[in-house]
Amino acid sequence: MSKKVAFTVIGAGNGGKAMAAHLGLMGFPVTLYNRTAARVEAIKELGGIKLESYEGGPRGFGKLEKVTSHMAEALAEADIVMVVVPSSAHRDIALSAAPHLRDGQIIVLHPGRTCGAIEFKKVMRDAGCSANVTIAEAETFIYASRSEGPAEARIFRIKNAVPLAALPATRTKKVLGVISKAYPEFIDGVNVLHTSLNNMGAIFHPAISLLNAGRIESTGGEFQFYVDGVTPSTARVLEVLDRERVTVAAAIGVRARTAMEWLKLAYNVSGDDLFQAIQNQTGYYGIKAPSTLNHRYIFEDIPMSLVPIASLAKRYGVSVRGIDSIIRLACFVHHTDYWRRGRTLDKLGIGQLSVSELARYVNEEEDYNL
Repeated sequence: MSKKVAFTVIGAGNGGKAMAAHLGLMGFPVTLYNRTAARVEAIKELGGIKLESYEGGPRGFGKLEKVTSHMAEALAEADIVMVVVPSSAHRDIALSAAPHLRDGQIIVLHPGRTCGAIEFKKVMRDAGCSANVTIAEAETFIYASRSEGPAEARIFRIKNAVPLAALPATRTKKVLGVISKAYPEFIDGVNVLHTSLNNMGAIFHPAISLLNAGRIESTGGEFQFYVDGVTPSTARVLEVLDRERVTVAAAIGVRARTAMEWLKLAYNVSGDDLFQAIQNQTGYYGIKAPSTLNHRYIFEDIPMSLVPIASLAKRYGVSVRGIDSIIRLACFVHHTDYWRRGRTLDKLGIGQLSVSELARYVNEEEDYNL
């Protein structure tokens, strides 16, 4: 009888708790890591997480093998490490994990946002990690979920298909083969440039937030984010940003889905334009806006999603005045230089690569001494 795949889930937030509980319910050995021990104390005492779900979805008590705030302990038995933290924390997790990784382990970022796997690999190498590990990233998070108490989580939906790619893409088949024992929903995402540049949150989240800044601050987010927050004018801005993203992707050989194509694929909705398509998406009804502008839609999605897209544009000669404007507005609102904090190509170690070299780097076992 073959040994069950051992999972470690990094992060005990909304997504991490749901994933750990579900994996436990499926009978896999699961370790849950959180940097702050107090955050997982109740889970440790209980020995697992109580999971509620939609009708027909997974529910029950997800037993965990181990709950820890020590990275060495968290990684000791892991075959697959599921990183479920905001992408702004990927760098810290890579630094913390680097001394404790071993050959053969698989790390999956849920999701990578833009260039997450590239950043993770660069940080690990710079930290002196020589273990032969495989890093992969999901295009989006597989669950819609939330934490409902110290040791409780709820899943609202599990996506039917989520693209995933390894770095390099020659390892994607291996990752899918292992992870499919728990998640058959993951499919081949081509390579990490495809998963990165099909990042729809980069287009929707920051722009809608910033263009509704006054309303968010005056109402505390008491309006429907997508339904009320996306007017015809707002949607026209989103269309410009989306065209720029697709053009950047094309410049590096990637055929990215447009926002309209994504809405059709994900929700089977369409319209004469993006405004109509968003309004026709009934799943957006009831989703409230953030209560504050100090929200991950800005402090995560700007530096970890839009800055790397703009950096790719600058390197490969694409004009992205719309995306640059959104980044600049975020810098003004937060008194922060998101260019300095974000994932630029130089920080990712790929700033010197030509388009063909970049393609080889993400597709094949080629490191260019990065």
